Amino acid sequence: MDRREFLGLSMMAGGAILMSRRDAGLHAQTAPDGAPNVLFIPVDDMRPQLGCFGHERMISPNIDRLAAEGTAFLRTHCQQAVCAPSRASLLSGLRPDSTRVWDLNTPLHETRPEIATLPQHFRANGYSALSLGKVYHHRVKDDPEGWSEPPWGGKNSTHGSEELRRARREANAAARAAGRRSSWRGPATEALDVPDEQFGDGALTVKALEEMQRLDGTPEPFFLAVGYHRPHLPFACPQRYWDMYPEDSIDLADNPFAPKDCPEIALHNWGELRQYFDIPREGPLPEETARELIRGYYACVTFIDAQVGRLLDELERLELRDNTIVCLWGDHGWQLGEHGLWCKHANFETSTHSPLLMSAPGQAAAGRPTEALCEFVDIYPTLCELAGLALPAHLEGTSLAPLMDDPARPWKRAAFSQYPRGGAMGYSMRTDRYRYTEWQAQRGAGETVATELYDHEADPGENVNIAGAAESAALVQELSAMLAAGWQGALPAGNG
Repeated sequence: MDRREFLGLSMMAGGAILMSRRDAGLHAQTAPDGAPNVLFIPVDDMRPQLGCFGHERMISPNIDRLAAEGTAFLRTHCQQAVCAPSRASLLSGLRPDSTRVWDLNTPLHETRPEIATLPQHFRANGYSALSLGKVYHHRVKDDPEGWSEPPWGGKNSTHGSEELRRARREANAAARAAGRRSSWRGPATEALDVPDEQFGDGALTVKALEEMQRLDGTPEPFFLAVGYHRPHLPFACPQRYWDMYPEDSIDLADNPFAPKDCPEIALHNWGELRQYFDIPREGPLPEETARELIRGYYACVTFIDAQVGRLLDELERLELRDNTIVCLWGDHGWQLGEHGLWCKHANFETSTHSPLLMSAPGQAAAGRPTEALCEFVDIYPTLCELAGLALPAHLEGTSLAPLMDDPARPWKRAAFSQYPRGGAMGYSMRTDRYRYTEWQAQRGAGETVATELYDHEADPGENVNIAGAAESAALVQELSAMLAAGWQGALPAGNG
């Protein structure tokens, strides 16, 4: 049975599942025969620094293999470039102004308890839904009813090995003894000659393989979320992955400066990185430190790629690969010195551009990437369509499933992101050619206090803000109206 046949049968069997979170949990259905499994792989802080995204010097054979088996969505953007809002948006199918999650401290369940999240919706349709590692930012509080079993967090998941944690404790004690400010985080990098399993993400892979084996023996299809922490700081992974990137092979960003005429509100002091005790509290990084961080970031990407390979291999060994949807995504981009910035927390391309790869049983254009503009809110409806589930009424994204059969078809005119700073909200829109951003004094209604416009045809690095140029006046007016019309106005006719 091909995907179109399955979708037709399962939609007839499932009916329209447009229920609240509470009702969904109480009235779970049996999944239709042949319903595909879902392997859902969030990766923290992973920008599209991958071979299948054109970075030939990156070592990512397993993620590249997933691209060859499915679709690499080459121009996907997150809705907010920091992890809690991005994940809340993706897993609810709502944009940040609809989730009302704009910071790291607000669980989704506190703001929108009535909506059926992505795992909740699959549970309501007869799936076993399991969460391993980092899926939501708040492992339990975001979605207490979303999973069939309590989420599994693992050990050593965030801050590397015991050696790194010991170094952190010793550095903090020394700082306090000297009357200096201590940091709750240790060094920003670590390399140890140990097996993968000594680091949290390696242990997570072992747990995921065990769960796949267990789920293979159950009658229900599974929605298995395996959330990796790297390449989030600290850049800590086994030495052999560092060895794949010799020090003399590492290039620094070619634009380590703020864009010309860039408003100050668009920039930040990368405070997340500065919390590590070997990073200066102010000013730019020494070149040696910058190279070490870039090298560590690359090593961690390849470390995660190896874990992804083990998951794909186990699907094949268990003979589940042909009936499993695989969805891998990085929750936002990450600056590696571009514009003098590190971390995320911005509306630049380097912060919002995020990797997304999917493969599905029976897709017509496997191995062909798409240049269509896509968004993370599109993932929820896509997985529903690929699995044959009806779409909840609250969703604000568009299923990408048609692109997996026809990657070059007409698609969205824009992708939308946003980021708050200093009481203002920066609303950013990426069209085929331009990135346009308005910083508004209040969310959605305040005075515009700053504007940015970057021409990706002439300036792909976003190094010159042309919003204030006289010759840009008409274009700024056009893009401002398009931004005000919002995401619904960016959908072409016939595209949902």
